[in-house]
Formats: sequence, C-alpha cells, structure tokens
Amino acid sequence: MSARQVEPQISAVHPRETTELFGHREAEAALLNAYRSGRIPHAWLIGGASGIGKATLAYRMARFVLAHRDSFSPEVQRAETLFVDPSNPIARHVAAGAHGGLLTLERTVNDKGVLRSVITVDETRETISFFGSTAAAEGWRVCIVDTVEDLNPNAANALLKVLEEPPRQSLFLLVSHAPARLLPTILSRCRKLPLRPLSTEDVVRAAVQATGIAPDDPALAEAADAAEGSVARALTLLGGDALKLQQRTANLLKNLPRVDPRELHALGEALPLSDRVALSAFIDGVDRWVGEKLRADDPNANLARLARLAEVWEKISRAARDTAEYNLERKPLVFSVFGMLAEAVR
Repeated sequence: MSARQVEPQISAVHPRETTELFGHREAEAALLNAYRSGRIPHAWLIGGASGIGKATLAYRMARFVLAHRDSFSPEVQRAETLFVDPSNPIARHVAAGAHGGLLTLERTVNDKGVLRSVITVDETRETISFFGSTAAAEGWRVCIVDTVEDLNPNAANALLKVLEEPPRQSLFLLVSHAPARLLPTILSRCRKLPLRPLSTEDVVRAAVQATGIAPDDPALAEAADAAEGSVARALTLLGGDALKLQQRTANLLKNLPRVDPRELHALGEALPLSDRVALSAFIDGVDRWVGEKLRADDPNANLARLARLAEVWEKISRAARDTAEYNLERKPLVFSVFGMLAEAVR
C-alpha cells in the first residue's frame, strides 16, 4: 500500500551503515537459525510497512554472512544475534558500499543527477555477472533489492531468471513494502519474512540512533506517537510543520466524497515547491487513510469498492513519484488526489 517515501530533510544514517537493530528479534533469529543450520533458503522476502527496519535487517544479515563464511563455525553456532562489530573490516566495507561480495539493487540517479523512479533492467542484469564471477567460489555472494516494487517489469523478469537457477552460496534479500503486489513467480521462490511495525519506544530509540536528536525532545515524542511504528514516518513528521499538515490532510479526507475547492487551494499552497518533507507528509496522510478504508471494508461485500480504491492508489503513487522526481507544482497533485478519491468512494 505504501508509496515510496519522499526523502526527509532530517539527515539519517543509511541502512548499510546502521549496525543496531531495534525490534524484529524473532525475524533476526529466523535468519540466524536458518544460516547456522547449513540449509538456508537462497531467497528471502522481507516484507512490511515502510520505514520499520526491513533494509536495516537485510544489511545486518549480509554483514553477518560475509563476515562468517562457514555457517558451522563456533562463532556462528554461539551467536545470539546477527551483530557484527562496526570496526570489523567487512562491516566497514559494507558501510562504504565497497564490499565485492555484496550487490545492492536500488534506485539510482540518472545522467542529470535526478533519482530514477524505477530500478532498470540493465542494473538488474548485473546480478548475472555478479553471481557468475569466479570470485563467488571464494565465499558467499549477497544481493539486496531495496525495494522489489521499484523494479520495472523487465527488471523483475531479469531478477526472476537468477532466482530460478540460484548459484551456489548465493543469498538474495528482497525488501518489499507490499509483498502481495509482487509477481507470483517471485513470491513462490522466496521464504517470506514479514516484519511488524515497531513499538513507539523502538521508534524513538531508532530515530535517536539515526539522527542524533535528543531522546527527550518533545517533537520526537509527538512524531513517534503518530508514526504507527515507522521510523521513516517519524523522521518525516519531525520536519517543519509536517505533523500539522498531515492532520490537516486527514481532516479533509474525512469529508470525502465532499470536496471544498477553497480548502484544496489552501492545502496546495501549504506544499511549496522543492519542500520534500511537506510533500511526503501529504502523501503519507493519504496512504494511511486509504489503508484504513481498505482494512475497514468487508472484502466480500465491497469487492468493487476495494478494486476502485486499489486502482486509484496505484495512480496516486505514480503521480506522487513523478511530482517528487521532477519537482512539479503540488497544487495540481492535491486536486487530482482528492478528485480521484472522491470518485472512488462515492
């Protein structure tokens, strides 16, 4: 359900540099136990809401496997978590994005310095040469896809070909905000590892660790309470008046299908050009509202309504990505979003 989050202005540490994991102890134990059994599935789908630590867990697993090639070694058998000391050369190389045994597929910038909206097929085809290199015989090769939803159709098919015939000592860690929307053929080749939203306490601790903000900051407490278990959402809400803007959006959504053009104009004015935090807060508010509607409806009695909402949200997600990527005017997006939602719930 979640749209790709627009990057908040608050500086946060990249998951590959994050060595501490908050929450998700059962999921971490599942990965560790599978690895030291010597029969670990070659592909894992780490699913859950945006910003709850899925990529952090993926990099944590990658570091551990690359630092402990022998799953039956005493160190692995005694390990209680996937922690690898940040001073370890493997951890330093992973943090710098310079480890030869780790390939990350994620959205990159184009020749003009603009972040692409998808992961391309050419980038995904790198997995073939990566896993086919002679260096693979020297140890594990790990590929992290962050996120699978960002793969364009051709890229998804290219990844599927590698998943169908995985090389020896290969490990795929696929991060997904919406696993149910993925290709059934990809789903069938992965071990599912769903993650739950974090507790409010863990959101606070993770935000402090990622940004250095004071743990007793009142704004952090307010953002964490409203974040519904997502650190990314908490960081977004910490930016400027994002929390107030999200509440304002929620109030307008409550009135649907009635729409007041004057209120929409005012909301559009509150989303200044180049303000990514405000745009993220707006889209996140819409995302939460649609999610609540879908969960509240009886799927047997409202199939047509559910289909309309799901289709509309796909269009909103694309429009939001284009608006952020090309820095388009926000007001047309506001009117388009409310117009589509009003028609869907009528």
